[in-house]
Amino acid sequence: MEQTIAAPRPAAALGIFERYLTLWVALCIVAGIALGAITPGPFRLLGGLSIANVNIPVAVLIWLMIVPMLLRVDFGAIGTVARHWRGIAVTVGINWLVKPFSMAFLGWLFIRGVFHSYLPADQIDSYIAGLILLAAAPCTAMVFVWSNLSDGDPNFTLSQVALNDAIMIVAFAPIVGLLLGLSAITVPWNTLFLSVVLYIVIPLIAAQIWRKALLTNGGEDALAGVLRGLGPVSLVALLVTLVLLFGFQGEQILAQPLVILILAVPIIIQVYLNAGLAYWLNRACGSAHNVAAPSALIGASNFFELAVAVAISLFGFHSGAALATVVGVLVEVPVMLSVVRIVMATRGWYARA
Repeated sequence: MEQTIAAPRPAAALGIFERYLTLWVALCIVAGIALGAITPGPFRLLGGLSIANVNIPVAVLIWLMIVPMLLRVDFGAIGTVARHWRGIAVTVGINWLVKPFSMAFLGWLFIRGVFHSYLPADQIDSYIAGLILLAAAPCTAMVFVWSNLSDGDPNFTLSQVALNDAIMIVAFAPIVGLLLGLSAITVPWNTLFLSVVLYIVIPLIAAQIWRKALLTNGGEDALAGVLRGLGPVSLVALLVTLVLLFGFQGEQILAQPLVILILAVPIIIQVYLNAGLAYWLNRACGSAHNVAAPSALIGASNFFELAVAVAISLFGFHSGAALATVVGVLVEVPVMLSVVRIVMATRGWYARA
């Protein structure tokens, strides 16, 4: 019988890979652009290794990213959601009823509106699609770190992540399809559903089978040891994927150097918007600060690994959608750390509710 882990707490601080993720991403941008210009042949070869619009090398890398993260999730924790029902309700509402739609609006406002003349016209819809994909996938792994840094209730964080993953199986494709359709973007439904199966359903099942085997044979110590060992593997796979992406995106980025900064604008706004809304709603509902803090962070952060994978599957390596999701990776750590600082600095104000 599986032994339930009450709270898989991460280290008290970010590890070296996570702490300097923005730097590693920046280095991958430089390396990818340089390698793509110097040795384009290998990139073309890897880009051509696809089956049913799914690039095989990237699919393998995405699995290396996603499975270790899903290994942390204990679906037994879903049974405890009633304990923190106010915080759970707020976070679910933000993740599934607010964030994807607010990002679609911000994409329309800034990409199709304010900055339209500074962007390549043939990529406008693709950029918006990438932003939608980014916002439609709630974060799975890094929120354990954000929750720890903000003194969040570990049981709330665990139950919320488990519930979000369960919802994502059935809600991700319909929400993405709806918002792409509303944005007048053609929805490749077959590829979208295939992406959900490949990058959500199968990894989730595989991770849960592996998790159960570890807990059955070695207990919590065995699971913790595997998670420690897989942490660098997951991030290295992400960085290799980014090198491949920028190997293909280099020409476009060099031609339009402001693209990354422009794409960062709606991403940063939606992080603060959704974090602030979740934080305020929790205060209004009477949730404790150790629930409100992780609720705000879960409501604001994104499962960028999934977004990158689906963007590549739907629109390809060369697409603006893939680039938009990568910008989400670039800004994730510094922006989310600033949210941690804000919720910790306002703990006194929150307690006066």
